[in-house]
Amino acid sequence: MEVASIEEMSFHVVHKIPAGEGPYVRAKHLQLVEKDLEASILWFWKAINERDRVDSALKDMAVVMKQQDQAEEAVEAIKSFRHLCSNHSQDSLDNLLIDLYKKCGKVEEQIVMLKQKLRMIYMGKAFNGKTTKTARSHGKKFQVSIKQETARLLGNLGWAYMQQANYMAAEAVYRKAQMIEPNANNGCNLGVCLINQGRYDEARSIVTTVVDRGFSSATAAAVDRKALQRAKKLLAEIDQSISVSEMTRRLGEEMLKSLDIIEEAPTPSKSKRLPVFEEISPFRDQMAF
Repeated sequence: MEVASIEEMSFHVVHKIPAGEGPYVRAKHLQLVEKDLEASILWFWKAINERDRVDSALKDMAVVMKQQDQAEEAVEAIKSFRHLCSNHSQDSLDNLLIDLYKKCGKVEEQIVMLKQKLRMIYMGKAFNGKTTKTARSHGKKFQVSIKQETARLLGNLGWAYMQQANYMAAEAVYRKAQMIEPNANNGCNLGVCLINQGRYDEARSIVTTVVDRGFSSATAAAVDRKALQRAKKLLAEIDQSISVSEMTRRLGEEMLKSLDIIEEAPTPSKSKRLPVFEEISPFRDQMAF
């Protein structure tokens, strides 16, 4: 019995499945071991209805539904059943909703939720009154500070504004995020906002800072390599845009000079007679002859 118990514990640890029985455990087994996502959704529903680990069941179900391109259904599920979840889970449910809104293209709803979460931070109501919270990514836990969370939310808000082509609003938000905690991706996106406003020199300055920070020995390990590659590519695009802009400017100046020459050239004198008299004149001349 002892050996079997150890093997069972090892199985649950390896597959990240909770021990015990019930619809939630069955749903996790279907999700992680059998890889039957559709069936796992049914069992997550069952777990919610039977009040079996509702917090986890609702969040896990929403994640699986997103993977199955059922983002809108997941949104409705969270809205309908979040009142059954503890206060401790509400923040993570909000984050899930923001991701789901992004997935199904509901940008306006995403903006509303992001502003709401930023307002909560401003009022001191985020993280249940604490300065840090425990987050999870790819199965690993880590601590997130209020400062980091604010910069993250501002970055997401900036991205949402970019989807609406509201580059002035996105620029303001990204600048604020960069003041709080510089981030390579946010720096690149700020550069894109400036490019779309035709402010190439400012964009070049911002993106150059991202590249320089990426190559500095003090921060190289902290910079996302993909973001650094994106910054270098963006820098090349900016230089090309500056060249094209300069070429267009010069062509425009040459065109204006040409127009000035044309306007200054003397215009041939024209007869003041109406066209009908111009047509009659030759006949008059012939008759006179």
